[in-house]
Amino acid sequence: MLSGGLDSVLAARIMMEQGIEVTPLHIQTGLTYPRRNRLINPGPPPPSRPEQAARQLGLELVRIQAFESYLPVILNPEHGYGSAMNPCVDCRIFLLRQAKRWMEAHDHHFVFTGEVLGQRPNSQKRPALKIVERESGLEGLLLRPLSAKLLEPTIPEKRGWVDREKLYDFHGRSRKPQIELARHFGITDYPQPAGGCCFLVDQNYARRLQDFLDHEGGEALTNQRAFLLSIGRHIRLSSGQKVIVGRHKEENAYIATQRDEGVLMTTTERAGPTSLVTGAPTREEIEAAARITARYAGAKAQEAVQVEVRRDGVEEIVTVRPMAMEEIHALMV
Repeated sequence: MLSGGLDSVLAARIMMEQGIEVTPLHIQTGLTYPRRNRLINPGPPPPSRPEQAARQLGLELVRIQAFESYLPVILNPEHGYGSAMNPCVDCRIFLLRQAKRWMEAHDHHFVFTGEVLGQRPNSQKRPALKIVERESGLEGLLLRPLSAKLLEPTIPEKRGWVDREKLYDFHGRSRKPQIELARHFGITDYPQPAGGCCFLVDQNYARRLQDFLDHEGGEALTNQRAFLLSIGRHIRLSSGQKVIVGRHKEENAYIATQRDEGVLMTTTERAGPTSLVTGAPTREEIEAAARITARYAGAKAQEAVQVEVRRDGVEEIVTVRPMAMEEIHALMV
């Protein structure tokens, strides 16, 4: 599987050095920051990290869309969450099950990853690696080339498909061995290690997701709504209704496309944000959201502000006074 990071690029290169035919898989859950970054950076979208890595290796990337089947992993992880709402062990199991399914359907023989023993605290300790291998259904068929010499030999090694002596014994959090190996292979263009690119490891996103589940329930979570949790200011009215307020031009433009998710509004006589009131809000909730929108348009406390409200193709103008910022902060998710 190819994440686009240095470890997965090295794992693929190690296999290719042994003459093994490699097909890189990118299993897309839709819950990654690159998707949001493409939204807030106008212009033609740059290739994703997996796309860049596949091109660098001269391979054709296979993409597998997996949000719907991934949803139960988010909501009910058997092995629990990490520091936020990141189900790291269950996530690895899920991704590898997807890879196993593709492997079997396309007459491939084993799966390899760029995992390094002890590199990540939840999913890459020795017990977790064993759990992931067993529960993914890939016992004996999951090779981790960067740490293989520290792990039990796999079927590809035992059968001579892969030369174990040409694999590695990397372990721990240091990236120095990987950087040295990249230099050996002449690989110079790779992303620097940083925090995870998954929304679920972010405390702010996790708080919004938990708030969504508490009010709307897991059955209401779609790919689109999960993505909406990553943008804008999120405000939960005292009635329980949600308001999402754009923070800049790109978010405003995106929120303006979400008419199927609820009621849209923006100020008419001054520059201001675009706001979305999700679902089917009442008149009182629309007025409260309009007051919030007016405040973020920079209106003064007692100023009368006109806000255009668009619902089901019908437009109307409501006139409100801005909500106090202290009141908004108390409602912020």
